Amino acid sequence: MTHIISIANQKGGVGKTTTTINLGVALAHMKKKILLVDLDPQGALSAGLGIKPGEPEHTIYEVIMNEHVPVNRAVTPVQAYLDVIPADNDLAAAEIELIPEIRRELVLRRAIEPLDNWYDYILIDCPPSLSLLTVNALCASTGVIVPMQCEFFAIRVIKMLLDSINRTRDRLNPNLELLGILATMYSTGTVHSREVLDELRELYGDKVFEIVIYNSIRFAEASVAHKAMIDYAGNHKGARAYKKLAEEVLKSTEADGA
Repeated sequence: MTHIISIANQKGGVGKTTTTINLGVALAHMKKKILLVDLDPQGALSAGLGIKPGEPEHTIYEVIMNEHVPVNRAVTPVQAYLDVIPADNDLAAAEIELIPEIRRELVLRRAIEPLDNWYDYILIDCPPSLSLLTVNALCASTGVIVPMQCEFFAIRVIKMLLDSINRTRDRLNPNLELLGILATMYSTGTVHSREVLDELRELYGDKVFEIVIYNSIRFAEASVAHKAMIDYAGNHKGARAYKKLAEEVLKSTEADGA
């Protein structure tokens, strides 16, 4: 069985793409076969892995909008055990073009279904909105990880996302599970970050990962180098945190009978 995990938060700049890339690479280092799906029209995941706009012959847009483009033709190998389906600005048009589709929330699920059992994990980098693309990702997934920046206003949007996840599970995808909320961009030594993290854990308890991703310029440096932090600076505490997250995800999904 392939585990499909959406990395989702309607707030931008919270570390969704960084989490998708680093979790994917960490799992690939554990010799798990991984596919990353870039579902953000901004294409940050694709750029972060060094894929240039217009370079791939096919993107996720064509896979979901053109039934004559099989999903395997859009798969681009990146490194050992790690592939990606890239995105570009064309994906922005999908929001409108999907509206007349029958069961439009399930288009992505149907499109990637042929890849079931090809990969151990498929990670979907969602756009920063509760859009039709995000709903498609949730409908295709077995799990969700929610990165959340350690600031007060970020907590306010979490409830909206969790409500959306619950509605999707109740109405469209009973297999969907919240794997956890991941605190990101934690500023060491600031009272604000500590208070936000404490409140988050008070509100959501064991649904908050013990792992915390600290704020560091090294993540930006790794992005410029088109590398995951794990490959760019493997001993950095950010790399170690994502390795630990991969272990937690592996443990959680195996416990569910994988």
